Amino acid sequence: MKKTEEIDFEAIVIGAGFSGLYQLHALRDKLGMSVHLFEAADDLGGTWYWNRYPGARCDSESHTYCYYFSEELLQEWEWSERYPEQKEILEYLNFAADRLDLRTDITFSNRITQMVFDEESLIWTVLSEDGREYRTRFIINAVGCLSSTNIPNILGKERFEGSIYHTGEWPHEGVDFSGKSVAVIGTGSSGIQTIPEVGKLASQTTVFQRTPNYSIPARNEKLSQTFIDNFKASTSEWMRKMLLSRGGHAWPIPTRHLIDTPELERRKILEEAWSVGGLGFRECFDDILVNKRSNLIMSDFIKDKIKDVVKDQDKSAILTNIDYPFSTKRPPIDTEYFETFNEENVNIVDIKADPITEITAKGIKTRSKEFFFDIIIFATGFDAMTGSMLKIDVIGRKKKTLKDVWKAGPLTYLGLQVEDFPNMFILTGPGSPSVLTNMPRTIEHHVEFVTACISHMVVNNFRAMEPTNKAMVEWVEHVNEVADKTLLPKTKHSWYLGSNVPGKPQVFMPYAGGLNNYRDICSEIVEDGYRGFNFT
Repeated sequence: MKKTEEIDFEAIVIGAGFSGLYQLHALRDKLGMSVHLFEAADDLGGTWYWNRYPGARCDSESHTYCYYFSEELLQEWEWSERYPEQKEILEYLNFAADRLDLRTDITFSNRITQMVFDEESLIWTVLSEDGREYRTRFIINAVGCLSSTNIPNILGKERFEGSIYHTGEWPHEGVDFSGKSVAVIGTGSSGIQTIPEVGKLASQTTVFQRTPNYSIPARNEKLSQTFIDNFKASTSEWMRKMLLSRGGHAWPIPTRHLIDTPELERRKILEEAWSVGGLGFRECFDDILVNKRSNLIMSDFIKDKIKDVVKDQDKSAILTNIDYPFSTKRPPIDTEYFETFNEENVNIVDIKADPITEITAKGIKTRSKEFFFDIIIFATGFDAMTGSMLKIDVIGRKKKTLKDVWKAGPLTYLGLQVEDFPNMFILTGPGSPSVLTNMPRTIEHHVEFVTACISHMVVNNFRAMEPTNKAMVEWVEHVNEVADKTLLPKTKHSWYLGSNVPGKPQVFMPYAGGLNNYRDICSEIVEDGYRGFNFT
């Protein structure tokens, strides 16, 4: 039995993705703390370790989807494509971890199952899957927003005699589709990336779509050496642009409103943005998420583009039967997604009109028809924002559990801390810009904010830090007020609100005010003596 004050590590980090790796480096190498990182997988990478499905690719441009805290890393690494595939991103993270010598302080294949706070000693006891206990002052949860897979509870899954896969837990050895009849359930981002690749190889691919999706062509391409050289010579300028952006991307905030732009001019702007492709398309006007009429014009533009591509009128009708505003759900980008439906071996079933009733031994049965498959792929996304945190039994002051505190929806201050859970931080948690941004920019800000908090505590001999109830409640109200000024919460079937998981509270979770504004708010809070936080 350890003494009350004895600890194993000053800080424990959970999760070895982008955020966890940087947090380990920042606390260990910048503050000189004893830190250990625990990772459930058998290697690092976070979401890019698990999401190895065919076509898995980033939707932020490669030269912005990387660490900027180290000029050395920026100069040494060279991306090959505008939008890097999963394998290249995983290689990049391994490169960064090796350069920073991070593996020496990581334990792999060891999931954290419980955290318990002791009010007397102000120490957390952390229990791992192998039964071992660790004591620490600080816990930093870097478990990710999109890492807890969501598989719908469809009757009969256990009876299926073929193979079932989820895009978020893809076999590392890959899957052979040749000569196989394959079902893909889901047309979110992972489905839109998977379907074209499966369609090329399988003898028959059938897509089961509940909610049709807007998607923008990625226009992916190899990066020229000239681009790479110019980028390396101007990394500070790229960073400046990203920090000014509301989404952490390198394009400026648009100042023109679609609704005020003459029809011919706006058509030209939309066509040019479409030809460039990528997420920048949604940023060609400033009022898309606040003006219904503007959004409708842009939504109709995309639907017309889909109709131009998909030749079969029945397939086209199913794919364009979209009843929500563009960009109020995560807007995917794609490589020949809609073109895939022109292939004779690729079909689509509208399961909003003809719902799946069960999975049989041989395939899938809808209300009107039975289909036979060798393979079923669930591209059904994640229990986003809160799922990974709530998989851990987190017990704070007064034996409060995080699960109970969040039962009506997540409560945080800045998305970073929760009252009654002192010295526990959440990176890119609910209430932060997180999934509405280019994630590495939010991650770097959060890691640096948390590192500064802990440094402030050490310098001032503080033992514990947590938000006040007032600050937490007011922040959640602010998050809701900001979201309600947009069209985002109007789309009820969205994982931004948790509606993809049965029984989950319907609360808009990310902060929609922009990363640039969020950073300013955090700076003001620090300058005001860490307003809203209590220090013991």
